[in-house]
Amino acid sequence: MATDTVSAVSTGKRTSDLKQAKLFRIYNHYRLVISLMLAALLFIDPVSFDTRFRFLDYYQFGVMGYLALNSFIALIMVAGFQPRQRDITLSILIDILIMHGLLFASTGITNGLANLVIVSVAAGNILTPSRIGTFYAALAAICSLSITGWAVLTINGPGDDIVRAGSLGILYFAAAFILQNISRRMIHSEALATSRAHSIAELEKINQQIIQRMRTGILVVDRYGQIRLTNAAAEELLFGIPTNSGAPTARTRALPQPLKLGLEVWLKNPEKRTEPFQPAPTSPLLQANFTQFDQERGDQILVFIEDISKVTQQAQQMKLASLGRLTAGIAHEIRNPLGAMSHAAQLMNESPHIDASDRQMLDIIQRHSRRVNGIIENVLGLSRRKQANADLVDLASWLEEFRADFLQTQKTAGSPTSIVLSVAPGLPEARFDTSQIEQVLVNLCDNGLRYSQQHSGDRKIELRAGATADGQRAYVDVKDFGPGVPTESRHSVFEPFYTTDKGGTGLGLYLARELCEANQAHLSLVEDNQTGCCFRITFAHPGRMI
Repeated sequence: MATDTVSAVSTGKRTSDLKQAKLFRIYNHYRLVISLMLAALLFIDPVSFDTRFRFLDYYQFGVMGYLALNSFIALIMVAGFQPRQRDITLSILIDILIMHGLLFASTGITNGLANLVIVSVAAGNILTPSRIGTFYAALAAICSLSITGWAVLTINGPGDDIVRAGSLGILYFAAAFILQNISRRMIHSEALATSRAHSIAELEKINQQIIQRMRTGILVVDRYGQIRLTNAAAEELLFGIPTNSGAPTARTRALPQPLKLGLEVWLKNPEKRTEPFQPAPTSPLLQANFTQFDQERGDQILVFIEDISKVTQQAQQMKLASLGRLTAGIAHEIRNPLGAMSHAAQLMNESPHIDASDRQMLDIIQRHSRRVNGIIENVLGLSRRKQANADLVDLASWLEEFRADFLQTQKTAGSPTSIVLSVAPGLPEARFDTSQIEQVLVNLCDNGLRYSQQHSGDRKIELRAGATADGQRAYVDVKDFGPGVPTESRHSVFEPFYTTDKGGTGLGLYLARELCEANQAHLSLVEDNQTGCCFRITFAHPGRMI
């Protein structure tokens, strides 16, 4: 912040110096014109100058020297010379002295050149609105009184000239004080305007960063659905590819058809709420809300895109967390009789007097006892789960380590386990909580191995890691070779307590998606038109996680 303040002050000073140089350039043009006019007057009626002027030779020399000086300054400024404060001060002082020298060599204070001194004093106070401006007025007044006093004492000049010189001195000081006050007010106003402009620019930059890092998608479109502006969240939610140098700009993209239809419905009836939609089969369920910038014209429409799957999951999480707290309260009461039942069934199963039908009944009791205990453990896990502690991870090496550890745990499965790992080159890093994502992958791999074995007889799955189309986000696919998910059930697999396995709890995939969302990743069921299921974990951009 201190660096920004210093930069702003430095920028304001450079701007002030440039404006001062511009004003001095204008003043020098005025001086050049005046000197040209004075030089031209020398050739209009040179004979009468002998009788009216005190020192004609000095006057002519002074006029030509003044013209040469102003011409030289104009040339060096055209060549790129930037005058500094001391150059401006020296020029004003030379102007005052030269003008009074011309007054002295001509007819004295009564000459019209005395009015030009007022202009020089005024210009000095505009260009340098400080104490030096008062010095310009004092120098001009002293010079005027000195010329008049010399004329009265040496060549019997009229005494009224002293009064005129005093009046000119008053005008000099009045011009200095008035213009200094005006200049200070203008400088203060300009500094205030510059400060406010800088604050507005900083606020706009902060707002831009906030909007770009928001997880709510924001679009600006016209009545025909043409996209004007988007933020990164809208790009990812609608297109899956945030705007970057390698992707097409928002203006070249059309709204997804479901969103465009929603916009048309809203334009006909703004009071009607649009239906949730999915821009792609693997996209989360989205809700669009529209509002107009200008209620009368409605040329631009602001669109807010919300991922309502997260809202649904939060509602489900609250319900399940309440269930978890309730379960935690009665878990002791449930587990005591449940443990007694399971232990009694185990003891009865060890008895040699139990026939085959009774053993089958005991197996059912034990199996369902374990299932009830698993349901309790899973529901309790919803309320016990800790907040994600994300780290930047090299996904390729982490997957290698995960595969090796997971295969170690499968050696007691009875049949050989095969996990084929393929990692695309140039895989971007991902930011997530390794313990939570490991839990997700263990769940997906266990499911995949079980369904692959049931369908094909082989315990095999594939792990595939790659990058999204923008090349900035990583994903991991877990591909099995089971029977797949029926089309009518594809939208229900992530709902709590939904299961197609008679021995399952229906919470595995729900917990997996819940853990992914906690890491700002997205778990989806991918349609690849191949045998089995393919679950994809798409990680968030590591630089835009909030």
